[in-house]
Amino acid sequence: MNEITAQDRARTQPATEGWTFLVESIRNHRTVGSIAPSSKSLASLLAAPLLERASQSSNVLEVGAGTGSVTRTLLSLMPRGSRLDIVEANTHFAAHLRHLVHSHPNVLDRQEQVRVHNLFVEQLATDCRYDVIVSGLPFSNFAPQQVEEIMGRYLELLRPGGTLTYFSYCGSRWVRTFLTSRPEARRQRDVKGLLNRFHQRYAVGRWTVWGNLPPAEVWQLRRPIDAVTSSAC
Repeated sequence: MNEITAQDRARTQPATEGWTFLVESIRNHRTVGSIAPSSKSLASLLAAPLLERASQSSNVLEVGAGTGSVTRTLLSLMPRGSRLDIVEANTHFAAHLRHLVHSHPNVLDRQEQVRVHNLFVEQLATDCRYDVIVSGLPFSNFAPQQVEEIMGRYLELLRPGGTLTYFSYCGSRWVRTFLTSRPEARRQRDVKGLLNRFHQRYAVGRWTVWGNLPPAEVWQLRRPIDAVTSSAC
């Protein structure tokens, strides 16, 4: 009987998360930025830097975790001794993430190593420096100044040699250019130009995930190994 209940829960969870995500995207489209959670293929690619670290203990930061499609992948990959900080500004999503963490089999005996923070990443007070940062924030919805502040914060929080992954939806900027006002189109161009400057300086990889809804482009950036830092977890 318990086995059937567990199977039923596994089948209904994706549908429940999808509905939660859709409701919040309608309520807060500017900060959610999509109508569906990330696909498994997108989640795997975003979490790839953690997998590449093999069995090394790692400090990981996920920002804009939503309902936890990428979080679940990160939790399954975390080696012993690792730390995961999850930052989610949406209160409903943060509550969902806490439930996910508390029930995930890979962290049942080490809950203290995984923390959910219901705030903006700019408000995160920590002396920790991270080996991997995964961002799910919808940069295309933000003002250029916000994007610059967030990207700067990411680089500040990364250890030298640490990796940042984030994604954007393919073609969304062009669609919005034709369907929105001139000021909105200009904002989109400014955000794209700003991100391109970060890419030129720090990018080490780019991939397209056609199987996502909608298709997504994943960027991987790395903080220079010779960067100077005096802080650590």
